[in-house]
Amino acid sequence: MNAAPSVRPPALRHPMPLKPLALGAALVLGTLFTSGARAQSLVQLYEAARGFDATYLSARSQYDASLAQAAQARAGLLPQAGLGAVASWARRDISGNSALSGSSDSQSATLSASQPLYRPANKLANDQAELSVDIARARLTQAEQDLIVRTSQAYFDVLAAQDTLAFVQAQKTAVAEQLAAAKRNFEVGTTTITDSREAQAQYDLVLAREIAAENDLRVKKLALDQLVGRSAVAPLPLISPVTLPELQPADPQAWVNRTADTHPAILQATRNLEIAELETSKAEAGHKPTLDLVGQYQVARGPSTTLPTAGNMRTNTASVGLQFNLPLFAGYAVQNRVKETLALEEKARNDLEAARRSIDLSTRSAFLGVVSGQGQVKALEAAEASSQSALDANRLGYQVGVRINIDVLNAQSQLFQTKRDLAQARYNVLLSGLRLRQASGALLPEDLQAIDALLVK
Repeated sequence: MNAAPSVRPPALRHPMPLKPLALGAALVLGTLFTSGARAQSLVQLYEAARGFDATYLSARSQYDASLAQAAQARAGLLPQAGLGAVASWARRDISGNSALSGSSDSQSATLSASQPLYRPANKLANDQAELSVDIARARLTQAEQDLIVRTSQAYFDVLAAQDTLAFVQAQKTAVAEQLAAAKRNFEVGTTTITDSREAQAQYDLVLAREIAAENDLRVKKLALDQLVGRSAVAPLPLISPVTLPELQPADPQAWVNRTADTHPAILQATRNLEIAELETSKAEAGHKPTLDLVGQYQVARGPSTTLPTAGNMRTNTASVGLQFNLPLFAGYAVQNRVKETLALEEKARNDLEAARRSIDLSTRSAFLGVVSGQGQVKALEAAEASSQSALDANRLGYQVGVRINIDVLNAQSQLFQTKRDLAQARYNVLLSGLRLRQASGALLPEDLQAIDALLVK
């Protein structure tokens, strides 16, 4: 006896009561925001991170310390003053002359001051300190740019995790409807048990993905909350449909040219070279003389050194003059110090060249990343439309008997996977644009305004 065919005639098929899969991310994501007032834009969360992120606040403190440290070098060019005091007691015993024996006490106070007139090393040290202020400012700029990228990364990580969860939940709904339809068709004898088992397997797999997506969303939200110092942060999603901004300028060399003078890393390397050159001049100044203007005023009270029996006397002494010093020989310390600084100067010059090459490479790589991301977005937009058409065709084929249940399930999975990849690709393009500006040294907090304009208000 022959087994019953596994596929029934098309006339006996029952249409599946599937909802349209146009249930896109925008509709599903709308349920994730229970209160529009609680949602924050990227600019708002960045401002919150500026006041809370420990890494950035540490960089600001280091900047303030660097400014104070640089100001210390100016002290070598300014007057110096000091006040000293001495009090002493003495006992004198002279054998055979009691008249000269006895005790005495003395006190003195001295006010001294000096003003450098010619100290080339001090002048060079002050010039170095002024250059170090530019280095401190460039380091703070780098910390600010890093915070912009880290905040944006955490922001879009949450949105991507929300998208993944939304798409998985939408896929679960679609698979559940497919499973229910397969069970009904099996009960009425229009399909085999295989359709139900395939739908059940797909449903169980989607459940596992949903659990993983929920956990990933929690982790991403915790990371964003920790970065901005707030709890239950709800970032605003991108508008739908969204048109990503074009890359301007569209020439990688134009982005590389921006790094010539303004890039924080190049600025630091340039200032380090200038400081190294000044250090060589400062080492050579070890052979040069120094000239200071010095003054002193002293008030002393004590026994007379000429008339011991006259008792304590008060003496006022004032002096002013020039103090000259000329180094003659220091055991070749100056010559060897000059050799050391010349080697360090060459090192700083090579560091500057290495910084330029590294920034050139990173800027061009970031530019290609943006271009590649834009291409991926266009390809995935076409793939989304194709996947939707393929799903519609598989549904129709299933209803008329030329496609089986697994074909519909696979088409559903492909569509939701494409939707998720497309959303992620859009976030990557926006992030890549920020990284390109960071690589070229041109990233500013104002650049986040363009991304904010693409968010749901």
